[in-house]
Amino acid sequence: MNYYSLNRKVPIASFKEAVIKGLAADRGLYFPESIKSLPNSFFENIDQLSNTEIAFEAIKQFVLPEISELELKHIINETLSFEFPVIKINDKISTLELFHGPTMAFKDVGARFMARCLGHFNQDNTEEVTVLVATSGDTGGAVANGFLGVKGVNVVILYPSGKVSDIQEKQLTTLGQNITALEVDGVFDDCQNMVKRAFLDEDLTDKMQLTSANSINVARWLPQLFYFLFTYKKLYKTHQNIVFTVPSGNFGNICAGMIAQQLGMPVKHFVAANNANHVVTDYLQTQDYNPKPTTATISNAMDVGNPSNFARIQEIYNNNFNTLKSNLSSYHFSDEDTKNAMLELFNKYNYVADPHGAVGYLGSKEFLKTNPDAHCVFLETAHPVKFLDVVEEVIKEKQELPKQIKAIIHKEKVATKIASYNELKDFLLGT
Repeated sequence: MNYYSLNRKVPIASFKEAVIKGLAADRGLYFPESIKSLPNSFFENIDQLSNTEIAFEAIKQFVLPEISELELKHIINETLSFEFPVIKINDKISTLELFHGPTMAFKDVGARFMARCLGHFNQDNTEEVTVLVATSGDTGGAVANGFLGVKGVNVVILYPSGKVSDIQEKQLTTLGQNITALEVDGVFDDCQNMVKRAFLDEDLTDKMQLTSANSINVARWLPQLFYFLFTYKKLYKTHQNIVFTVPSGNFGNICAGMIAQQLGMPVKHFVAANNANHVVTDYLQTQDYNPKPTTATISNAMDVGNPSNFARIQEIYNNNFNTLKSNLSSYHFSDEDTKNAMLELFNKYNYVADPHGAVGYLGSKEFLKTNPDAHCVFLETAHPVKFLDVVEEVIKEKQELPKQIKAIIHKEKVATKIASYNELKDFLLGT
């Protein structure tokens, strides 16, 4: 499979080149040259397949031949080493729990897959690769864990100071080895802009190999389509009109679900649930795409004022607004709405949700008001203990820490503070 830049000003790239470069030289995101639908029989008999078999059939066209079938199966097996349960909330709403991996967030899938792909490509390379990544919360921990100890790969993570939860910060600042954390005086968009600028800085790129592990990287983004298929497998015989509601920040997760749709998954609609950062909700109402400064919320991983992956979503639907709108609805909710939803889920359904999942739940409820025949599945993207202060304050019940969190909660944070791109550049050139 080859990949082209959405800005269409540079030559096409192989999967290997797209993974290693991360972002095209013209600042465009890479997108697959073609998407071949899977046969109808795949979806008609999907419950007969294991998760690893489903993942292999879904991803192989995007990866082969640069990674062999045997090695790809090995990568998938290592990536999918945990469960993806679907929990019934009520007759109309279920939740897909994506927090059963090592860092208890949905990004474990993409980070583990990408780390193994990059490790494979770098196994005979004498030059080191630097993975440069911005995080609004969970990406940093997932990438740090996925790449920890990978030969020939250094990881530098930028995160906004004071705008990630304590547990999220511990997950990306306590591992050591080949993982370095930079605490940025700013918001997520500042971190992301620094990363994008670094890729285009010849002073850096002439001296070091940079790549990204944000969802701008195809190897981080594409494998997220797996769990949409896993959920379809569990529900398709009992629910005819499945709609996925995705808490959306940088829009990589929902975009991956739309790739599963392009592969033939019989799901006709998606719902993007936004917090106070609702540029896409506004766009679907006005056709005016107007990025705005980031607003801090209790669902911090969604605090993105200019979502990178929305360009890929527009590409999927051929930049046709009406086609996009027929496949995507979007709503936005306040922190107060979010807290009320968390309390409702706990009191009414005995379900403890994190703030992001609660926003997804609200999106499902809103969509069902005008689409009562749907069955909505909202994505619970992170374990509630990752937002312990908010969760315990809202539901008034102490939460037990899982073993993954206990292992890092008392470790000492190690991070370097920076406030400008020049400080990032000096840091990278000094390492």
